[in-house]
Amino acid sequence: MPADKAKAPEEWTQRRIQSIEVGFQVIRAMEAANGPLPLRDIAAAAGMPPSKAHLYLVSFVKEGVAFQDPVTGHYGLGRFAIQLGLSAIRQLDVVEYAREELATLQRAIGFATYLSLWGDRGPGIVSKVDGERQGSLAVRLGYVLPLLTSATGQVFLSYLDESETAAVRQDEISANKRDQSEETAALAPRVTTAKDIHKIIETVRKQGYAMTVNSINSSFAAMAAPIFDYSGRIVATMTVLGSDKQLSGTRKKPTLDALLAATHRLSERLGAPGRGEKGEEDGTPPAPKAIKAKGAAGR
Repeated sequence: MPADKAKAPEEWTQRRIQSIEVGFQVIRAMEAANGPLPLRDIAAAAGMPPSKAHLYLVSFVKEGVAFQDPVTGHYGLGRFAIQLGLSAIRQLDVVEYAREELATLQRAIGFATYLSLWGDRGPGIVSKVDGERQGSLAVRLGYVLPLLTSATGQVFLSYLDESETAAVRQDEISANKRDQSEETAALAPRVTTAKDIHKIIETVRKQGYAMTVNSINSSFAAMAAPIFDYSGRIVATMTVLGSDKQLSGTRKKPTLDALLAATHRLSERLGAPGRGEKGEEDGTPPAPKAIKAKGAAGR
């Protein structure tokens, strides 16, 4: 019997192709960037010499995973990488189910609506419907929202386990402590302490949604609610975006009612536990682990 066939199943699972793993270091470096990067920056982020990174990039460009800007020579993720990401998103039931709900919600309230999933760097927008009342502000697919100061982020913060949000939370707390200018403080309060985080979690879980005003852009407000699956775990967040005057005024209640109705329908479709008369979830997952002051401020 050939040696490979004699191997136990456990041994097969441990066999890997090292060149693929190394190549993904280059891909991850491009994925984490906000735009195309020069070769030297990609190599540094991937932890390899530029000559080695260049060999991988040449192959990735040929296969469409990456592209090279003909003017700057910088590299970014290519068309196939985008198609791959969209294909992965399409395979997620919640994204497919939410498409119709987003459109229905937008028609009912007129504001922009979007769906976000949790990723390594925070909540990212994966589906959207632009609104009639959104004005000059438009969200884009793939945009990663702040965890602590956006309505979308605060919902994930409140319902995900602390271990899943710890890294992003720590980075944002450090950034908020550095960014204490009067201009940013006027937009939205900075979240810098464990007490601030506890207050957000307590408020969101009590009312079942999060709302922020002027947190990312002046004169705009956002309202977000969670979507749960059959296990009671949050799988996505649906958000409404509009002017602060409209969302904070007479349109707040009908907009909130429509948003919660949409997220409840999606949760039910995914098999989530039922909800009580006050909107509280029966069998909802336990609150996130207590956040220690030391851990929240920086570990």
